[in-house]
Amino acid sequence: MIGELAIGVAAGGLVLGTGLVGWRAVRRRGLNRWLLPYLLSAGKRKAPRPGEPVDLILAVCDHYEPKRGGATMEKARARVQQWVDDYPRLFDRFRDAEGKPPQYSFFYPADEYEPELVDMVAGLCRRGYGEVEIHLHHDNDTADGLRNTLLEFKHTLRTRHGLLGTDSRTGETVYGFIHGNWALDNARCDGRWCGVNNELDVLRETGCYADFTLPSAPSETQTRKINSIYWAVDDPTRPKSHDTGSDVGVGDKPDNGLLMIQGPLLMNWNRRKWGIFPGVENSSLQANQPPDTVRLANWLKARVGVPTHPNWFFVKLHTHGVWEPNQDVLLGEPMVKFHQMLQERSVADPNFRVHYVTAREMANLALAPSGVALPTQAVRNSPYSAPAE
Repeated sequence: MIGELAIGVAAGGLVLGTGLVGWRAVRRRGLNRWLLPYLLSAGKRKAPRPGEPVDLILAVCDHYEPKRGGATMEKARARVQQWVDDYPRLFDRFRDAEGKPPQYSFFYPADEYEPELVDMVAGLCRRGYGEVEIHLHHDNDTADGLRNTLLEFKHTLRTRHGLLGTDSRTGETVYGFIHGNWALDNARCDGRWCGVNNELDVLRETGCYADFTLPSAPSETQTRKINSIYWAVDDPTRPKSHDTGSDVGVGDKPDNGLLMIQGPLLMNWNRRKWGIFPGVENSSLQANQPPDTVRLANWLKARVGVPTHPNWFFVKLHTHGVWEPNQDVLLGEPMVKFHQMLQERSVADPNFRVHYVTAREMANLALAPSGVALPTQAVRNSPYSAPAE
């Protein structure tokens, strides 16, 4: 950790020394939005020590867009069929500490809704491989328009397809959310791809149990708050209210707080530009960012988690999986090798336990009470129950 901080300071000094050129490079890569919080949190980031118990809580949250790139219905159907056919064939052989296969969270876009395609994905989920949540692209919207869109799509997914979870306390249908184009709560400086400054409140009021949009680096929508599970409170007078928030497990939950679950965001010193400037590890799975052991080490090093369970390592990854170059990774050898590596490591090290979870299950674990020994015990007493059968 001292070495990383020293290198960070040296890189920062180089930026200052190169003046305007260095600062432009920092801004171009979006580091100016989160570099200072990153450096200040250096003491938190550390790899697990040998022998330290590690419960890896792994969720893959897909901005699942079968019609990506203006695809025809025929092409979109073929893309989804590949998931239906290949996911069980490739991954059913792998099991986690609870005996579950790798789970997948399909955040389906309301603005691209096709009943036939949703039914195909729902069928895969009912076979035990994941769950469906809500994704949305919108632009120049209003709070009322957003509210109507979310309530209508939530109702459709529940009543027509039997999807989405339930609040165990109220019986309300609930959903996880990812914002298209990363522009949650009107986070872009130009106001595009959203338009709603009180989006967090609208989400919470329509049954959103948690947002899974972040990290979004290098986008300008990236928050100062990083590597965190926290409560964001909306301020309707300004955009990007989730830029800050209070960590889950530290103090009381705000009455009007929306749960934010971020994926790891770090500087990647294994991939440097010009041998000096680090790359950015932003939790993305795609054609040029396949999963591997080096990335896993970085994800664990971020220590995204809650203070009540210091040995639970929350790793939320994101992708745009329904696009052929990315499918080659997600439904191909790189992902198979990754799960094989996890299996071999868990067999070799009894202190390393893998837990494949959906987005909903990850939220339940983040809110688990103190004193719960293992993730499996926390899920049994969770606030958000599984989708209806």
